[in-house]
Amino acid sequence: MRADLDIISRWVQPGARVLDLGCGDGELLAFLRDHRQISGYGVEIDEAKIISCIRAGVNVIHSDLEAGLADFGDNTFDYVIMTQTLQAVLHTERLLEEMLRVGREGIVTFPNFGHWRCRMQIAWAGHMPVVKVLPHAWYNTPNVHLFTIQDFEALCQHKGIRIWQRAVVDNAHRANLGMRLAPNLLGELALYRLGHEQNGIQAGHSDVFPTH
Repeated sequence: MRADLDIISRWVQPGARVLDLGCGDGELLAFLRDHRQISGYGVEIDEAKIISCIRAGVNVIHSDLEAGLADFGDNTFDYVIMTQTLQAVLHTERLLEEMLRVGREGIVTFPNFGHWRCRMQIAWAGHMPVVKVLPHAWYNTPNVHLFTIQDFEALCQHKGIRIWQRAVVDNAHRANLGMRLAPNLLGELALYRLGHEQNGIQAGHSDVFPTH
């Protein structure tokens, strides 16, 4: 089981309607279905992964995220989720806006390019980083945009997107005090729960801490 599933599932209300963008083999949707009793759909372009979704009993739509979400109406879903995909799409701003049009809230996860290992490889080795959360070389990576936690939060502020919760973890999805104090330097992966202030569900506490 993917270690991030528990973090995401704690942010999803039982019985919610969920859309998973770039759903892969459907593991997240199947987990939420079995543990949070959600209903929903995945969107995936890879035909082999679509077959895996069908075998897992996950509803899936064959579509390219770069084409947008025009087929879905406003507030069709309670949550629109995108894990490890935001850095691999060309139109990042548009897709974030579409997520929060189609869903009341959004959940995104991405690798943090500001992690100290990435910084060290650029500064001292003089090459693009290759680390556990960014394992591809520059010439064969599926990633289109590489960005940091600080970059993402600046984009959210620019677009008027409310950050309801944040978890910053290492590659094994473990957190510690250092990541809370200096997430942009010490966090390898970031998970965000997003929304608009007027329609978000206020959490009991916030996991947001200052970035460095």
